[in-house]
Amino acid sequence: MINSVLKAIDIMGLFSTSEPRLTLAEISRRLDLPRSTVHHLLRTLLSRGFVEKVDDDRYALGTAIVALTQAVRVNVELRDRAAPLLRELADTCRESIYLTTLDGDYCLYIYAVESRHRLLARTAVGERAPLHCTSVGKAMLAFLSKEEVQRIVHHVGLPAFTSATMTTPEALQHELQQIKAAGYALDRGEHEAGIYCVGAPIFNERARVIGACSISGPDPEIIRRRLTELARLVTHTAAEISRRMGYVPANPSLITPPAWLLVQGSDT
Repeated sequence: MINSVLKAIDIMGLFSTSEPRLTLAEISRRLDLPRSTVHHLLRTLLSRGFVEKVDDDRYALGTAIVALTQAVRVNVELRDRAAPLLRELADTCRESIYLTTLDGDYCLYIYAVESRHRLLARTAVGERAPLHCTSVGKAMLAFLSKEEVQRIVHHVGLPAFTSATMTTPEALQHELQQIKAAGYALDRGEHEAGIYCVGAPIFNERARVIGACSISGPDPEIIRRRLTELARLVTHTAAEISRRMGYVPANPSLITPPAWLLVQGSDT
């Protein structure tokens, strides 16, 4: 199975701006693969939209590649626009900061500013995590449609990672309503025991949730004594990232952002 995946990737890697169309024979010769193998792989790629047949014997990259390219572009744009704000946030709160995007039915960690605490094992950049047990995941779930949430829960389930993980749809739905009202989500050690987080959603120009950022660390005071302070910081940071991604809220917050955020915002 893995060899087949690698061969399929090799096939897609042959196409370029100088050679956008290739025949089965050309692909077979360049990869030194039997024609029957190439034919089987091309049929699979065709069925998923990764290649398309452009005439009787030539193939080109398909529209599914365009969707992947667009997703990568958005992730890079989000990371680049968010990074300066997240570094300032880390300096202010002295905790670890994470940035995630929606990646199918999971959240994908695309940027981090680590504090003095150890690297959180399940939240390294490039790692995926379930949505139902992380502050960033729940912050995004709360702003998806009820139908989308139900589909994700049906597909992924609600597996328990710790004794604090919510494992019933009813409990999750109740919390998502609270998150939507508050504008931020908590992780009470639900994904990794002893790790606490406050996360807030990030929106694009179409008012669609595309990501979330969080303040994370091993001190339970993050979600207790420091909650008011940190929730304010992370929600204002997420709001400014959203603004830089083109989002215009229907009812802009009347709460004054932190001074450092105002300075950052004046540069754009």
